[in-house]
Amino acid sequence: MILPEHRWWAAEPKWRAAEEYGFDHAWTYDHLGWRSLVDGPWFSAVPTLTAAALVTSRIRLGTYVASPNFRHPIPFARDVAALDDVSDGRLLVGIGAGGAGYDVEVLGGRELPPRARVDRYGEFVELLDTVLTNDRTTWRGDYYEAVDARSAPGCVQRPRAPFVLAANGRRSMRLVARHGDGWVTTGRQTEDEREWWSSVVELSSVMDEVLASENRGSASVDRYLSLDSGGEYGLTSVEYFRDALGRARELGFTDVVVHWPRSDGPYAGHESVLEAVAAEVLPALRP
Repeated sequence: MILPEHRWWAAEPKWRAAEEYGFDHAWTYDHLGWRSLVDGPWFSAVPTLTAAALVTSRIRLGTYVASPNFRHPIPFARDVAALDDVSDGRLLVGIGAGGAGYDVEVLGGRELPPRARVDRYGEFVELLDTVLTNDRTTWRGDYYEAVDARSAPGCVQRPRAPFVLAANGRRSMRLVARHGDGWVTTGRQTEDEREWWSSVVELSSVMDEVLASENRGSASVDRYLSLDSGGEYGLTSVEYFRDALGRARELGFTDVVVHWPRSDGPYAGHESVLEAVAAEVLPALRP
């Protein structure tokens, strides 16, 4: 995870290095501003990923996660198709329900209650999926509508770029089961690491149940775990990362995500740990 907080002359080496180190995918936040960093430098996700696509050739690139707070599925479908084209089919479309905070406040909007956010999330994903997989779409819901929306030429990846959907509850998990190619979770919000891992165990089990109820096998969806959400930074040390990676694998996760070390504040750490992980841990994961 490379936060979109640096001017491109400083950000470009990070995206290049992520590929050179051997990581499978690299992501950036899709926010208008984020938590304690809201007063600092911040750039938009779509042009950032476009630039990243032009300086890399192998690594997959994604939004983590696109937000219905300030996006509409119709223009976003155009962004998705363009990003997938520029990256030559390397895009991963991470999408979430959209949280509270600055992304809502800056637009003068009213914060939706959790249930309504999930309802809107469902419409966002369904309409985006429909537009990306059909030549023309006319569609109406409670939050979005489309009138004869075109999609040509569509995505390079067929039938569309993969959706990696964020879900920590049953209703949003059902959305994963119906439309998702991947599932991403941050676990339950807690600063206690043991409690956090327990919540990840619980959520993974619930995801299995939901997939089964929708007639999908547990292995039919890639599973992404954000390692930095449980009170301990994933790149605290090589040993910690290796241990967390093993625990995630035992729970059935196919992928993990960690943040590029920052000099201070959230995700503060040392790039030397990232380099050591790339040199000592990643090679052992390859066939």
